[in-house]
Amino acid sequence: MSHFDDDRFHDHCGVAGVFGHPEAAKLAYLGLYALQHRGQESAGIVSSDGAALHLEKGMGLVQEVFQPRVLARLPGTLAVGHTRYSTAGDTSLTNAQPIVIDCNKGKLALAHNGNLTNAAKLRRSLEHRGSIFQTTSDTEVIVHLVARSSAHNLQGALGDALNQVEGAYSLLVLTRDELYAIRDPRGFRPLCLGRLGDAWLAASETTAFDLIGAQYVREVEPGELVRISRSGVESLRFAPQKQHQFCVFEHVYFSRPDSLVFGRPVDRSREMLGRLLAREQPADADLVVPVPDSGVPAAIGYALESGLPFRMGLIRSHYMGRTFIEPEQSIRDFGVRLKLNPVRALLEGKRVVLVDDSIVRGTTSRKIVRMMREAGATQVHMRISCPPTISPCYYGVDTPTREELLASDASCIRPRLPEGSRPDLTGAARSLEEIRLFLDADSVGYLSLESLRRAVSDTTGSFCTSCYTGVYVPENVQLEVSVPAAAGREQVTVPEAEGKHRER
Repeated sequence: MSHFDDDRFHDHCGVAGVFGHPEAAKLAYLGLYALQHRGQESAGIVSSDGAALHLEKGMGLVQEVFQPRVLARLPGTLAVGHTRYSTAGDTSLTNAQPIVIDCNKGKLALAHNGNLTNAAKLRRSLEHRGSIFQTTSDTEVIVHLVARSSAHNLQGALGDALNQVEGAYSLLVLTRDELYAIRDPRGFRPLCLGRLGDAWLAASETTAFDLIGAQYVREVEPGELVRISRSGVESLRFAPQKQHQFCVFEHVYFSRPDSLVFGRPVDRSREMLGRLLAREQPADADLVVPVPDSGVPAAIGYALESGLPFRMGLIRSHYMGRTFIEPEQSIRDFGVRLKLNPVRALLEGKRVVLVDDSIVRGTTSRKIVRMMREAGATQVHMRISCPPTISPCYYGVDTPTREELLASDASCIRPRLPEGSRPDLTGAARSLEEIRLFLDADSVGYLSLESLRRAVSDTTGSFCTSCYTGVYVPENVQLEVSVPAAAGREQVTVPEAEGKHRER
């Protein structure tokens, strides 16, 4: 048996919460089901019946973990759920969330989407003061800080704890009779509120509300703590206003296209990414083909803007599990072929614009280009609906190191260059020619950073683009590994040991 590595940025986590519904656990389950794209390693739900908290969690997909007999063990009208892809901590049931503790602030459950950039430093300090950690997850740091707070109530303890952590966090906290929805002061990760009759809901994306017929109310604001109890909904600010840093990759790739994220429809952003890409990176070709599924909206935009026909020249299998049996006789590019298959009748003899949302290591993209050629495409022009990814993310996304990123000048992946030529390693990114040679494409074109911002209507610099620039928010990192600063910006360093999530 072997695992399929799809060479993608992987989502952080998804959270869903319910307050005041007789089937709270089932609604949380359905919310997680709609958020499955945000994490496929483990899932958990905690419910409250007013007297006690009940926890069920397991490794695997949401529908695998929560069989009817499991959901039947989750009574009550309150619930929080979590689906996880590890960005900090090992892949194990121990690290599956929500985390449940019983401390001097009462019994509570916490579900976290994001990554704390100073977690290792705080953990060392807490351990020196006697704290005993049960997991390797950065989320547990928040739990210990809450327990050690001198505040007289949970609301104050949460404020104390969160003003000590740095980085990205969208949190749901459940007690026996309250639900808290909290977002970090820069708003890296999305979190929104909804209503279903008299019940209140919270989730990472609005698609979780659509599935159960709930109404979207609003986003949880950066730096806001929303407390939901029998007394109603109370909004408090636990941290001062800071420059927003919404993760732009939510609109490029992570979020579902049917979601409203950061106040904007994701599908609209992705179509605009494709339209602007067609203006900036035209190609003399016969048709536009997306890399499914995430490349489809941008490819539609590219086709509409360029006037080229849109065709589904690659078909994706939606039934592939997490493991597969490979034949004894090795098949070239077997992992990619298991997931994608070219439509020869559409591609044969055609010049193709191949549109994808991003390139990480480039190994999968190179295999797809080769598959297109073997299926008869005479030319393959690679077009990417975001700028070159040159730096890792430290705010809740599982990314390779700089050395593993194809577009980074630190990349250890070397193309076969023409005899006598030398690689151009000046600047923060590799040359397009090097990338083209590595992919074996006829041409390669990326969207500019300016057009990316335009596509998401970022007129005030409210989106985080660190993975494209190598420039990080200074107060959210402790420098251990140097990153080149952009012109006119303060140079900061990034905690490779604390910020690196999981090597793949």
